[in-house]
Amino acid sequence: MVMWRVLDEIGFFNSPASANHHLNVPGGLLIHSLNVAKAAMELCETERFAQCDKNAVLTAALLHDVCKAGKYIAKPEGGYRYRDTRMLGHGEESIILIQHWMYLTEKETLAIRWHMGAYTGQQDWDTLSKVYDSCPEALCVHMADMIATHIMEVEK
Repeated sequence: MVMWRVLDEIGFFNSPASANHHLNVPGGLLIHSLNVAKAAMELCETERFAQCDKNAVLTAALLHDVCKAGKYIAKPEGGYRYRDTRMLGHGEESIILIQHWMYLTEKETLAIRWHMGAYTGQQDWDTLSKVYDSCPEALCVHMADMIATHIMEVEK
């Protein structure tokens, strides 16, 4: 129960998922997290991801963007701007925050850290490839995040 209270206190349930793109509405971060979890669980039913630790995938999918909570500032003319005060790195910051409230397994940690995939920059590509080769949970969460962002949450 502590985790839900903390998530509420940091604004997780009311924050948008992005400033200008997918689900940039109040509550968008929660909806996005649920969409990623749904897509991840569906991927775990495929042959490629059947060997994944489903609990690790679900935990990482639900919490991968915790660092975004409370960082979107409403603009007077509408929309949001993103204010990053910690500058720790997207996945890294989520892990640090979560570990204040709960233990993360290695698979959960890797899946959250690497959920952005190649979007973290070319300097990470060698490590990213090794992570995805050794931890299918990380690749599963990344793919689920892309499915949610670019398919499920696209305005028509």
